[in-house]
Amino acid sequence: MKLLIEVWNNYIINALDILVVSLIFYYLLVLIRGTRAVLVLRGILILFITTMLAQVLHFQALKWILGKFWVAGIIAIVIVFQSELRTALANLGQTSFGRTSFKEQMAFIDEIVKAVEVMKKKRCGALIVLEQKTGLRNYIESGIQVNGDLSAEILISIFQVTSPIHDGAVIIRRNKILAAGCILPLASELNIKKILGTRHRAAIGITEVSDACSIVVSEQSGRISLGYGKDFDNNIDIEKLKRRLVAIYRKK
Repeated sequence: MKLLIEVWNNYIINALDILVVSLIFYYLLVLIRGTRAVLVLRGILILFITTMLAQVLHFQALKWILGKFWVAGIIAIVIVFQSELRTALANLGQTSFGRTSFKEQMAFIDEIVKAVEVMKKKRCGALIVLEQKTGLRNYIESGIQVNGDLSAEILISIFQVTSPIHDGAVIIRRNKILAAGCILPLASELNIKKILGTRHRAAIGITEVSDACSIVVSEQSGRISLGYGKDFDNNIDIEKLKRRLVAIYRKK
């Protein structure tokens, strides 16, 4: 009986150990997603596999070279990515247990709403797509790659008439602008073509082929439209827009 208890205790401890390590790796992957560190991580993985193969195949020269790399490589990585590490540690210490509040996570919604409000007043046409679970890589590649932090000022500048990419869609993933000037599929229903313009048809079209959320500001009327799932609200105010966006991400 005592032996069984010891085995069970060891099992629980090992399970917790694996869980903690998995959470740490997951948190690190979330932090580096969309940054240059992803490419470096791929390179390190390739070098690691090469090192294992060199040991199995007894390639002495290659083993010696790679061995020297691993001695100095770790220090070099820390030096190169000191800013990313500093940011990660700062994010970790923002709140208890490293978890930011829902309000902090949703700060990007305020930037989007702020930009839409300005564009509504100026009658500046806009089409904004918020990527959800379904990836939008095909449509991202049709536009100009941005991969920059989201801000109201950048959104407004993209959709200025003088901007060469103001006619296309901006695709956003959380607090990052992935691309601008993107070409989207148009709505398939024939009766929609008679009622709405190209921006609105594209906003509906992207919701037909994905779970993305689309926002349109009409250049003619300044009206705000929101498309998500099978719903397309063709005239909402700023407050309702913010409530709907928060509800969509809260549900996630």
